Amino acid sequence: MLLILVGYASGLFKDKLLSMRPTFLQRISLAVYSLVMYALTPLTLFHLVSRGFNQREYFKRWSERFAMYRAPAKVPCLWLHAVSVGEVNAITPLLQSLHAHYPETPLLITTTTPTGSARVKALFGEQVQHVYLPYDTPGAVNYFLNYFQPRIAIIMETEIWPNLFAEIGKRHIPLLIVNARLSERSMRGYRVIACLMNVAMQAVTQVAAQSLADLKRYQKLGIRREQGQVTGNLKFDVKLPTHTSEQAQQWRAEWGVRAVWIAASTHPDEEAIVIAAHKRIREQYPDTLLLWAPRHPERFESVMELVNEQQWRVTDRLAHQQPAKDSDVFIINTLGELLAFYACADVAFVGGSFQAIGGHNLLEPASLAIPSVVGPHTFNFVDITQLLLEVGAVRQLESPEELPEAILRFINDKKLARQCGEAGRKRIERERGALDRTLKLIEQYLK
Repeated sequence: MLLILVGYASGLFKDKLLSMRPTFLQRISLAVYSLVMYALTPLTLFHLVSRGFNQREYFKRWSERFAMYRAPAKVPCLWLHAVSVGEVNAITPLLQSLHAHYPETPLLITTTTPTGSARVKALFGEQVQHVYLPYDTPGAVNYFLNYFQPRIAIIMETEIWPNLFAEIGKRHIPLLIVNARLSERSMRGYRVIACLMNVAMQAVTQVAAQSLADLKRYQKLGIRREQGQVTGNLKFDVKLPTHTSEQAQQWRAEWGVRAVWIAASTHPDEEAIVIAAHKRIREQYPDTLLLWAPRHPERFESVMELVNEQQWRVTDRLAHQQPAKDSDVFIINTLGELLAFYACADVAFVGGSFQAIGGHNLLEPASLAIPSVVGPHTFNFVDITQLLLEVGAVRQLESPEELPEAILRFINDKKLARQCGEAGRKRIERERGALDRTLKLIEQYLK
């Protein structure tokens, strides 16, 4: 593998550095960065192996991560990159619209994670091409672009790769960052490598930002004023399946008349918090059902073990499909079904917010008129959190000890839960329109 990579590298550095015509410091920074990326190849392989012990899919398709392909490509194509499940879900309406507008042009979707890959295949099957995005080495990037020959590069949210962006710019391929978001924390991290970010940002054609605050942060990274505009958040435009509410009512009828809450997208440090909260809630309502969806598949078994230690009656999606009438906890150990189970809950706890992850998508429960509870760490979704806080659709807590009482508040007061949930749903309705604005932007570069 290393010999192949060295072969890719041969002769590329000189061509790259001269053709881009960046400043001397930028050229040196890009060269050093590229050498570091090659030097880290053994560590990336170790990372794939270590992740593979928990999630077997990481053992597969390594060749794609180094831009080595067997099947012939459909070229030229429209290329869209979405890191994982959340980004794939958010970009789905855009993909469907592009397919409708350009039916003769192949669509290529890249992801970084196996869960994102699985979601692409579940949603689109053979309608699109899909590979993993290769590592950001000059050789892999060049081979990837030569192989697929994209007419346009559409990057979702916050994925900035210096070599990839620089090579796209060199080839004069329109490069759009859509649904772009950039937290204050991420911006500070990127600015540590300001020279590399300047090289990357020079290649960007347009940034379609979720908010004015996101756009200003991208400008601090180096994009010019004319390179950016606010188009809004595509996640507001994700349409609910027509049968979601009816299905939820049917499922709830099968589960019996009782309180149901969901702990969604939880991380390891939040698991004990969820256990403690469910214990407290069951003191008041012993038949309460907890729907639990860990964020990462490798945590499914561990969460099952934690629940079994409590001697609760537990069922799971893969083995049992639905909770039994006497289930205390139901583990959602599948991907892409969270929306359906949100619709069944009286209230949702959205994870990644008691652990310093930055939170996860609050729009899904809000779009279903389900009130949510989050912890203090929502820095990845500041604008969405604030928007829903303003109408009472979300309650933000300072400490884990507050979680059971916050859940119980909505269980005890069904009228309050309905009012808060409906306020969130209406607020989302008012924010729609990002899809149309983003499509118009993309179409300018496909004429």
